[in-house]
Amino acid sequence: MKSNKVVLITGASSGIGRALAKLFVSEGYCVCLAARSFEKLVEIQTEINPNKDTTLIVKTDVSLHDDCENLVKQTLARFGKIDILIHSAGITMRALFGHVDLSVLHKIMDVNFWGTVYCTHYALPELIKTKGSIVGISSVAGYKGLPTRSGYSASKFALEGFLETLRIENLKTGIHVLIARPGFTATNIRNTMMDGNGQEQGVSHKDEAHSLSPEAVAEGIFNAIKKRKAYLLMGSTAKLTFWLNKWFWSWVDKQVYRHVASEKDSPLKP
Repeated sequence: MKSNKVVLITGASSGIGRALAKLFVSEGYCVCLAARSFEKLVEIQTEINPNKDTTLIVKTDVSLHDDCENLVKQTLARFGKIDILIHSAGITMRALFGHVDLSVLHKIMDVNFWGTVYCTHYALPELIKTKGSIVGISSVAGYKGLPTRSGYSASKFALEGFLETLRIENLKTGIHVLIARPGFTATNIRNTMMDGNGQEQGVSHKDEAHSLSPEAVAEGIFNAIKKRKAYLLMGSTAKLTFWLNKWFWSWVDKQVYRHVASEKDSPLKP
């Protein structure tokens, strides 16, 4: 069934972003796909919408505000409006804070936080017109600091604070803001995570067997948007961590430490 709604998705070339793009296209939405790799965008567009009639691809580095402005302009030029903006672009790292080059933290904040701010800034007037949705994909790290992921956790805490502020500011405009908090998800983000010097580690240090699939996360986000939910917790790990941390934060600190220390080649001592 064809929809008349327009969705803009950053980080659409892999993982949750790619799964969301595929789902929205299958549901008849017009979709703008944004990512740094134009080749990957072409690949997914060919896969999910061979005729290219309801999709647009825009090479975008969300850490650059000019790219974000261009992304919004290109979407409006093609489709005339924006109903849903989904921030899926993200990068991560793994290293003890004392061993991290500060440029790594800057890079993570530029993509995960500032990328969200830039795209939202340029899309906000259009979303007010459509009374649309802004979706930020956070994680467990957005409400519980994760050791060896100081930059990643900081960026997700900042993301959530920014989006909560937007929600309150726009209580009278009709804009919907969703903060999605999936648990561990089997995506490429851990394969591309940086070490303390900013080099990609090239391998996941977690057992992905019990992780959520990008498709399951995309389905949950899609339904939460339709119901205009404010928050979405997905996966037993995310739910347990969130609720237990409210009353037993000290105990949860120890469990989080042990969990990260159990990872392969963890910088933490067991």
